[in-house]
Amino acid sequence: MTANVRTQVAAKPITAEASVVTSLAARRTVAIARFATGFIFLWAFLDKTFGLGFSTPVERAWINGGTPAQGFLNSEAVSGPFKGIFQAIATPLTDVLFMAGMLGVGLAVMLGIGMRVAAVAGSAIMLFMWMAEFPMIWGTGSTNPVVDYHIIYALMLIVFVALAAGETWGLGAQWRKLPIVQKNHWLI
Repeated sequence: MTANVRTQVAAKPITAEASVVTSLAARRTVAIARFATGFIFLWAFLDKTFGLGFSTPVERAWINGGTPAQGFLNSEAVSGPFKGIFQAIATPLTDVLFMAGMLGVGLAVMLGIGMRVAAVAGSAIMLFMWMAEFPMIWGTGSTNPVVDYHIIYALMLIVFVALAAGETWGLGAQWRKLPIVQKNHWLI
């Protein structure tokens, strides 16, 4: 007695990222880019906090009384038409907001969680830094008067959101399942 029996195998659910980026190799490549971009933000936080000697010497570390945002906003690196505005907002609160932003964006992007919030916050930080350095002025040392690394980093953050890039080698899938995230999609 042979019966034509069809066995149904439960298909593995397609993740949000897999529905957008169908190639596993592409998802992994985007994940590597996500890690690298997140690490840029996280490293800036670590270097400015502890003065690891790369862009911040130990004597100017935040934990040693340094002022990461104020130091930048009052430096020669700030030029162009927005210089006065940026110098006016250079306060201890600016230091705290900048450092919280760098830490939050770095961790969120590396973990693949809260990518929308991280993209908005990180892009805002990058836009403000671009405006502060204003590469459109001749003699600023920029290699491009419009698109510099600040713009590229901001665009990468936006691309990660568009590709739902927090799931491959990240916690994005688990994050999406949290009740608070399901009720507030902007937290994705």
